[in-house]
Amino acid sequence: MTHSVESRFIAIISGALLVVVAPLFTLFLALSSQQASQSIGEHVDVVMNSNTQALGKPLWDLDLDSIRQVAQMILLDQMVHAVQINDTTGKLSVSEAVPGAPDLDTLESRSQTVIYRSLQGPREVGTLTIYVPVASWFSGLHQIEFAFISIFIIAILTVFGAAVFGNRIMVVRPLTRLTAAIEATRRLGSRHHVDWRSADEMGRLARSFNEMQLLLEREEQELKRAHQQTIEIYNLTPAMLFSLTAGDTVAAVSDYWLLATGYQREEVIGHHFSDFVFAADRASFENRRRDAHTDSVTIEITVRFLCKNGRLLDVLIAEADLGATTTHLAGSLSVMTDVTELKQSEFRNHQQAISDHLTGLLNRQGFEAALDRHIIDADRMATQLACLFVDLDRFKAINDNHGHAAGDLVLQEFVTRLQPMLRVSDTASRLGGDEFAIVIAGPDAESRSAELCQQIIDMFESPFRTEGTSLRLSASVGVAFYPQHAATAAELLQKSDLAMYARKRDGKNGAKVYDPAILTKTREKAEIESDIEVGIAANWFEAHFQPIVGIASGLPVGFEALMRLRHPRKGLLAPGPLVSVAEENGSIAAIGNLILEDALANLNRVSRLPGLGNSYVAVNFSPLQFEPGLPTRLANLLADGGILPSRLVIEITEAVLMHDDPEIRRTLSELHEFGCRIALDDFGTGYSSLSYLNRFPVDIVKIDQSFVQSLLGGDTDVERKSRMLIEGITTISHQMQCQVVAEGVETAQQRQQLMQIGVDYAQGYHFSRPREINDLLADFSGQPSKTSLAS
Repeated sequence: MTHSVESRFIAIISGALLVVVAPLFTLFLALSSQQASQSIGEHVDVVMNSNTQALGKPLWDLDLDSIRQVAQMILLDQMVHAVQINDTTGKLSVSEAVPGAPDLDTLESRSQTVIYRSLQGPREVGTLTIYVPVASWFSGLHQIEFAFISIFIIAILTVFGAAVFGNRIMVVRPLTRLTAAIEATRRLGSRHHVDWRSADEMGRLARSFNEMQLLLEREEQELKRAHQQTIEIYNLTPAMLFSLTAGDTVAAVSDYWLLATGYQREEVIGHHFSDFVFAADRASFENRRRDAHTDSVTIEITVRFLCKNGRLLDVLIAEADLGATTTHLAGSLSVMTDVTELKQSEFRNHQQAISDHLTGLLNRQGFEAALDRHIIDADRMATQLACLFVDLDRFKAINDNHGHAAGDLVLQEFVTRLQPMLRVSDTASRLGGDEFAIVIAGPDAESRSAELCQQIIDMFESPFRTEGTSLRLSASVGVAFYPQHAATAAELLQKSDLAMYARKRDGKNGAKVYDPAILTKTREKAEIESDIEVGIAANWFEAHFQPIVGIASGLPVGFEALMRLRHPRKGLLAPGPLVSVAEENGSIAAIGNLILEDALANLNRVSRLPGLGNSYVAVNFSPLQFEPGLPTRLANLLADGGILPSRLVIEITEAVLMHDDPEIRRTLSELHEFGCRIALDDFGTGYSSLSYLNRFPVDIVKIDQSFVQSLLGGDTDVERKSRMLIEGITTISHQMQCQVVAEGVETAQQRQQLMQIGVDYAQGYHFSRPREINDLLADFSGQPSKTSLAS
C-alpha cells in the first residue's frame, strides 16, 4: 500500500506541474521564438533592400567581380549564412556561403528581385536570395534568460522533492502502521490498535480507528450473545420452524418441529424436504416458487406431511425467502402449522355451503361448479352432456293451502323417488324452491335424458302423501344438450330453463327439448320490453281514435282511444304483443296514463270540429291504474283541458272486477259520482257475470266482437246462437239502464241485424279503422258534420 499511496502522490504532483508549469513555459518559449523570428526578418529585409540597389548596375553589365564583392559584403552580416545571385538571362549565377555553413535545405531562404533603372526605364535584371537560420524555441533567449529558467527548474525540483519527503513522513508512515493493525486484526482475529499520536488529520484517524476497534469488540460480544439467544429462541419457540438451503435441503429445524414430527435432528438435516412430503403433493411443493406471485416475499402452501410414525398431517407452510430481504443470506426460513382439523372443518363447511339442507342435494352454487367440471370432462372425452331443468307444477298451491312444512315433505319425497333413477355419474341439484336440475354425462346422454324425463313425468302419477293428505301435482321438464345448445355451463342451464318455461306455456306436465325458436321468442319479448321502456321515457305512445257511431244514423258520437307505439325505426307497432308484455311486467299502468293524457288532448282537438263538441272518448283502464289518487288525477286532467266529466268513458274488463276489490269498487263509485261514465268492455267472454251490472256502476255495455262477427258467418246454428246472446245482453242491459255498443262491425249486414236487435251504437271497420289524430281531423274536416260514416 506504501508504494501505491506514494506513487499516486507523485503522479498528482507531476500532473499538476504538467498542467500548470509546462503550459506557461511553453507559452514563454513560443513568444520568445516569435519575437526572434520577427527581428531576423526585419533585419534581413533591410540588408536585401540596400544590396539589391547595389546589384542593379553590375547585373546589367554582367560585372562578375562587382557581384562577388557585393556577395562578400552581405556575408559579413552575422545572420546571413549564404547568398545566391542570379541574372534573368541565366548567364550568370553567383553563390557564396560562410565557412561551416549548414546545408541550405535546413536554412530559411528569402528572395527579392533586383531592378536596374536604365534609359529605357526600370528593368528586372536578376534575383537576390539570402539564407538565414530558422528561428528555434531557444534562439530568442539571452544568457540572462537562460539563467532565470535554470533557477526556476531547480526551485520546482526542490519543492517536488520536499513534497514527496513530507508525504512519506506524515502520510505513508501512519498509513503503514494503520495497515499493519488492520492486517493483524484480520489474521489473528483480535483487535489491534495503531501506535500513532499527532494533532493533525492522521492523528485523528488513528484515534478514530482505535475507538472503532473498541466499539467493534463490544459489538462482537453482543452479537455472540444475540446469536446464542437466537438459537435458543429458534429451538424453544412453540412453532414448527425449519430452514432450507437454496436447493431445498434441510439446514436447521427447531426442537418443537422435532417433537411434533417424531424425527431426530440427524435424520432430517441435509435431506431434501420433499422427501417428507406426501408423494401426491411433492410436485406442488417443488413448484411453489414458480406458481407464487413474483412480488410476494412470503410463499404459503398447504401439503400433507409424513411424520416418522407414518401419520399424515395437513400442514400450512409459510416460507420467507431470505435472499429477497437480504443480500448476504441464501435459502429460506419457514413456519409449519398443523391445519389438519381446520382442513376437515373447511371440508364440512364447504359441503354445507354447496348442499341443500332440506334434500341433501347440491344447491345452485354446488351444481354450477359440478357442471363446470362435467363440461371439462366432456371436452376431454368428446362426449355429450344433458341438462334437465325440472319445475314442479302447482307446487305454490301446496305451500299456500297446506303450509310450507307439507311442501318440504313433498320436496323430500320427490328426491327420494328421484334417487333410484340416477346413476353414479349423474349430478342432481335443488336450485331453489321447487326447481331442480340434473346433469347426465356419457356417450348415451341424449337417450338417457329422454328416458329419465319420462320416468320423472310418470313418477307423478302416484299421489304424494303428507300427514294423511293425498296431493297430486306434475312436473315441467326442460332439456338442453352440450355442446349442441350451449358453450358454457351458465348458458346450458339457461337453455334448459328456457325449455322448461316453454313446456309450461304449452300446458305443463311434460318435457321439452330446447329449440332455437324458444330463444327467438325470448329475445322478441326482451326487445318488446325494451321498446316499451324506451317508448315510455321518450313518449312514443299515441292514442289513435276509432269512431263510435249511432247504429241507425251512422253519425259519430264518440271515440275509443286505442294504444299505438310509433317506433322511430320500426314504425307503428301492433298493439297485441305490447299489451301482453306490458301486462306481464307491470308497465301497462304507465302506458295507460300516457294514453289517457294523449286521448284527452286529442278529444280537445276533435271538439273543435262542427257537430263533435259533445263527443266523448272511451279509454281502457288497467287494474294497476286503479289507485286511491285516480279520481283526483282525472279531475285535474279534465279541468286542465276544460272537458266535462261525462265526456270521459272509463272502459274496464272483467279482470278489474272479478276479484271484487273494495278499493277498486270505491274508486269506480267516486269516478261515477264525479260524472265519468263506466263501460264494461268485451262483455260476454271469459267469466263475464251479469252480477257485474248490479254490483258496479256500469253505464255502457260493449258486446265482444266475437259475437258480432258470428252474424252471417255461414254457420246457421252458430249465427242463431250468437244472435240470441246479443239479444239477451241488449235486453238485460237496457233493463239495467245501460247503453249497448257492438264492437267489430265489419259489414252492412251485421249492422242491419244489430239495428233489428236494438243495439244503440257500433264501432268497427265498417265505419272506420283506428286513425292517427291528424289523419282523423283531416278526414272529418273535409266532410259535412252530419254525414254518416256508413254511407
